[in-house]
This record gives sequence, structure tokens and C-alpha cells, in this order.
Amino acid sequence: MANVELDKLAAKRPLSPHLSVYKPMLTMMMSIAHRITGAGLYVGMALLALFLLGAAMGGWVFSAFSWLGSGFIGGLIVFLVTWAIFHHLLGGVRHALWDRGLYMDPKGREFLAQATLGGGVALTLLVWVLKSLVG
Repeated sequence: MANVELDKLAAKRPLSPHLSVYKPMLTMMMSIAHRITGAGLYVGMALLALFLLGAAMGGWVFSAFSWLGSGFIGGLIVFLVTWAIFHHLLGGVRHALWDRGLYMDPKGREFLAQATLGGGVALTLLVWVLKSLVG
């Protein structure tokens, strides 16, 4: 009998946490982006390893990977991996500051989230502008 009453009480409880409860905030989005960029970096490093393996093997294997890497898709992948590196790096710095108890107030958290987003984009663009200037 007690189990039936507990089941009724459990059915009345709201599902928590649930996405409809939370309002999306920049710090939450940056946390999600930090996780996604971490996973993306694994994929990027696997592609880099395949490229280097192709370079070591030479011949048609290197030609195949060079063709992929020099095309639009390859350039886009390298650009996105560049952004992922900087975004993930700055996200790690943000978390290191929080681990030390710094910038934990609402304004500080928002500032670091904006700095992570803006800094990742700015550093990526800086690297690619320097790349285009150097050749």
C-alpha cells in the first residue's frame, strides 16, 4: 500500500532539472561550446594524424590527403580547428580563474563568458590574417 502512495507522490513531482526550467545564459552556452570544442579537437587531431601519416607514407596517400587539406572543405576544417583551439584554451583559463574563486559574481561570470567568446574569435582572425600576410 505504501508503494502506491509513493508512486502517486512521485507522479506529481516535476521532472527536474528540465530544459524548460532554465533560461539560456551566455555562461551556459560557453560551457556547452567548451565541451563541443573539446570533442572537435579530438576529431581535428585525428585528421592531423592521418595527414602526417600520409606525409610519412608519401606517394598517392600523401596526394590524397593533400588534396583534401588544400580544398575548401579542408581549409574550413583547419579554420574551425583553429577557432576550437583558442575557444577551448580561453574556456580553460576561465575555469582556472573560477577554481581560484575569481570572477564568481554575476558581472564577472558574464565578463569572462564574453571574453571567451570574443577572444576566441579575435585570436582566430588574428592568426588567419597573419597567415594571409605572411603567405
